[in-house]
Amino acid sequence: MIVARPAAERGQARTGWLDSRHTFSFGHYYDPAWMGFGPLRVINEDRVAPGGGFAPHRHANMEILSYVLAGGLAHRDSTGGGGTIRPGELQWMSAGHGVEHSEYNASDAEPVHFLQIWIQPSRLNHEPAYAQRQAVPEDARGWTLLASPDGRDGSLAIRQDARVLDLRLDRGERAEYALDPARLYWLHVARGTVDAGGRTLQAGDALGFGDEGGPLRLRGLGDGRADVLLFDLPP
Repeated sequence: MIVARPAAERGQARTGWLDSRHTFSFGHYYDPAWMGFGPLRVINEDRVAPGGGFAPHRHANMEILSYVLAGGLAHRDSTGGGGTIRPGELQWMSAGHGVEHSEYNASDAEPVHFLQIWIQPSRLNHEPAYAQRQAVPEDARGWTLLASPDGRDGSLAIRQDARVLDLRLDRGERAEYALDPARLYWLHVARGTVDAGGRTLQAGDALGFGDEGGPLRLRGLGDGRADVLLFDLPP
């Protein structure tokens, strides 16, 4: 089973300072056909104007990841976690039994463009936690593990049997990932254009894979460098 999620069909929310595209149901956008994919619950592509941001608010029992594409995102939370996340960096906040946090554009002059990602944890009511991973180099080759259950290879240790991987592809570059039919996979194009098994995907487009085995073959298209995220998930 392969499901396609074109960027143009995502939900949308706009305010004076926020332009957000919702891959799955979120906030005032509700579509019963798109409630998540396995434990992957949210992928919001957010653009926040200079000086704008999300005022302090509360979450519980969710693994929240922020992946910055451009600009800087300033984070503060009630665990004492905080800092500015830059392009290619990944921030993890485990809401656990409850945490309050804020996310603001770190600049008064430039917008920030980032992905807000929520993954349901494998167990409820952990102690809240926070960590940040260094940026993926722009010239990185092959898959980079960003998050995993055990924190191997410098990845963030999240509280779910899930792996988040990043891949950068120039035009004509190729890569593969072995799919296990017993798991779920979600491929999201963050930037650029790629060919995924004969399908052309552009920024914001996504594919979901279930009961699929064999290699997932990717190839860079277009003039700019593509940036792809792959979520390797339990069913």
